[in-house]
Amino acid sequence: MAIDKKFIDQFVNVTSKAAIASSYLVGKKDKIAADKAAVDSMRTELNNMEIKGKIVIGEGELDEAPMLYIGEKLGTNNGPEFDIAVDPLEGTNFAANNLPGALSVIAIGEKNKLFKAPETYMEKISTKAREGNVVDLDYSVKKNIFNLSEYLNKKPENLTACILERPRHDKIVSELRDLNVKIKFISDGDVSGALLVTDDKYSVDIFLGTGGGPEGVLAAAALDAFDCSFQGRFLFETDKDKQRAKEMGINDLSKKYELNEIIKGDSIFCATGITSGDLVSGIKIQEDKFISETLVTHKHSSLKKVVKLNQKIIR
Repeated sequence: MAIDKKFIDQFVNVTSKAAIASSYLVGKKDKIAADKAAVDSMRTELNNMEIKGKIVIGEGELDEAPMLYIGEKLGTNNGPEFDIAVDPLEGTNFAANNLPGALSVIAIGEKNKLFKAPETYMEKISTKAREGNVVDLDYSVKKNIFNLSEYLNKKPENLTACILERPRHDKIVSELRDLNVKIKFISDGDVSGALLVTDDKYSVDIFLGTGGGPEGVLAAAALDAFDCSFQGRFLFETDKDKQRAKEMGINDLSKKYELNEIIKGDSIFCATGITSGDLVSGIKIQEDKFISETLVTHKHSSLKKVVKLNQKIIR
């Protein structure tokens, strides 16, 4: 069953208000305060909506930040039932230090159709190639690059890979360099990183590496609407992680998840810029208005666009 299009503007408003709230803290060197501002705003706006919402992916458990916690119920308890995944401030360090790429992000799915991802790491790969057997987490870096090169009719040296700049990725980076693949490093924010494969204007052909599991699900919601590919596999390092996963219904701890297993049914995805980045511009103040940009997708209607809002400053 499709999600009513009337909710698109409402969820764009949710992330826009959260981005504006967080924008007051940009460059103030306090990532916890910036995150809390986004969280508080998002909670307030969601609670005003005529929905029965439930958080299935919350934020902040790893770094003890303020949370919209897993299982939290939101909305007026009237209207349709939605599963909600949130990252009110994706890129807390970006916001704290006034660096590009901070976002406020939400994904909405039909009840029981949005994957409940534990707060742990995930191996991820995304590309423009939706067909199977082009790229795969089980393939070597070399095989993935050669397959993608053939699929896109581009030489490996003309491909660009996006990857989080982390020591854990040194081996992957070395292999990419051996193949003369161009590399776009990101320091944080792997929701936006995974989405750079969606449009040729970003000049990214493949995103790969290990990042947050919840962020993987958020990115998958948008990638599904763009008809791109995504695979994810959770990494459980401790017995506590494994137990928590089992409590969330994950029995096969080594399973590789395809896009259609992560996002089932219809979905809406919204990402509003707090500071300007590759995907959208950040919050700007123009006379007595806030100007915001939001990347929004709605799978059922094939909507994929950037929405600009002007909201009056309330003094």
